[in-house]
Amino acid sequence: MVSSAAPALQSSAPLFPYDKWGRALPALARQYRDNYPCPHIRLVDFLKPETASAMAVEFPQPASEEWTQYKHANENKLGMAHRERFPPTLGAVTDELNSPEFVAWLSELTGIPNLIADPMLEGGGLHQSGRGGYLNVHTDFSMHHFHTNWHRRVNLILYLNPGWLEQWGGSLELWEPRMARCGAKYPPLLNHALIFTTDERSLHGFPDPQKCPQGISRKSLALYYYTVEQDKKFAVHSTDYFARPQDGIGKAFLIWLDKKAVDLYSRAKARFGFSDALASKVLGFLSGKK
Repeated sequence: MVSSAAPALQSSAPLFPYDKWGRALPALARQYRDNYPCPHIRLVDFLKPETASAMAVEFPQPASEEWTQYKHANENKLGMAHRERFPPTLGAVTDELNSPEFVAWLSELTGIPNLIADPMLEGGGLHQSGRGGYLNVHTDFSMHHFHTNWHRRVNLILYLNPGWLEQWGGSLELWEPRMARCGAKYPPLLNHALIFTTDERSLHGFPDPQKCPQGISRKSLALYYYTVEQDKKFAVHSTDYFARPQDGIGKAFLIWLDKKAVDLYSRAKARFGFSDALASKVLGFLSGKK
């Protein structure tokens, strides 16, 4: 079920404006490399306005049974990673941003050669979180759960929130190494894309529970890109959560305890092929969700 019918996009032109962003690529690559506290860039008006608006209109409602619930001490959000369940424009844009042409552009932007897309959308796809939703500051899992020589390198998050107010929260925070302070902060505004390198420096999240009105949610499309490492030199770790200086001892302990549980689940998932949908049902049962 989707929020309402979205107008079909009839143009045969690419859904990503390569002419616009291709001309700016050398300057954008320098900005990406130099931005603090980790290599990243925010691109405003990432897609044509009518494309982003169509994506926002057709974004599935949270009541849909297609969503996977991620609700534990370190996060409270919904995710949908099955591409075949996406509404038309969301699916078409996902395909475009996973295409060889776009991935080549992304490699030029980030300076990371030989990037590949993930058609499984493992951990990515559509995300949304309503009032009270949050995601504690973390670094991302470094290895694809089902391709053990795929090294995760780049995140792309496209926000789809018309009329979002900053006082509602939900801004993505990029923290300094060692969690000294927040180094950059970006509200999740419609057609704003945030692209950043995924490594031990890219601490990010929206850790304060959102204050958006009931019935409003923070919506995004998240895509992750990898390189294939034949000798697997990279350090393998699951999502690693961190407490902020203001979080206090009690919350810091819960964050630490929960991330240990997440690590155990991540290892079991890679070894036995557990699905997030199964974990979602267990979490939903434990939280009293029918």
